[in-house]
Amino acid sequence: MPGAGRVTFGMIIVVLGGALAGFIQGVSGFAFGLVAMAFWSWTLEPSVAGPLVVFCSLIGQAMGLRLLRLSAVPRAIPFILGGLPGVPIGVWLLPMVDPRLFQAGLGALLILWCPAMLLAARLPRITRGGRFADGVAGFLGGIMGGLGGLPGPIPTLWCVLRGWDRATQRSVFQLVFLSMHVTTMAGYLLTGTVSAHAAWLFPVMLPIVIATALLGAAAYRRLGDLGFQRIVLGLLAASGAALLAGSLPKLLA
Repeated sequence: MPGAGRVTFGMIIVVLGGALAGFIQGVSGFAFGLVAMAFWSWTLEPSVAGPLVVFCSLIGQAMGLRLLRLSAVPRAIPFILGGLPGVPIGVWLLPMVDPRLFQAGLGALLILWCPAMLLAARLPRITRGGRFADGVAGFLGGIMGGLGGLPGPIPTLWCVLRGWDRATQRSVFQLVFLSMHVTTMAGYLLTGTVSAHAAWLFPVMLPIVIATALLGAAAYRRLGDLGFQRIVLGLLAASGAALLAGSLPKLLA
């Protein structure tokens, strides 16, 4: 049946996207939403994909808390305090988003963010702005987290530009993203944003995310960080280009 074929193909895309995203999060400690949405934007509405990203990211972040460096907590606080007010703004915007506009925005984000991360080692380190600038980065991440479960790109790039060591960055990522995802999920539940379709996918994706995140953590100890990061970011940039190419003509029409 054509309808059944479409559903089966859609589920394959959802599972593959979640599995790859879980693996990448296990390796890096972040980026679940960016990887998953590169796949899920093709088959799921934003109102379904957003809560699913938040749920799966929560699972991955909770699994990574054993690597947390407590000395990074003070640096994470401005991001958290700035991000929490941004989350309800993103939740409020979610039902108003056109799916094609969301795909175009996500594609543009991937195209801009991934090459920036690849070039980050050559970018000047930012030491000004202090905790206020960190809070602004968290606020923008909070809006993106509430809108589509994507709080990561801006705070992640900002931490890299700050020049902090890798262990500190990973700990800040985990604390910031965990707090934002908890707040975002609470907002989704309170506003009734979590649909029956999204809720049904939660238990389906749970074992997939756990298994692939564990595989990613094992790969982290075996693979070179820089080479693997280049491959991942290159694939994400290509996915962003595909999303933008597929959605922009429809928007212009």
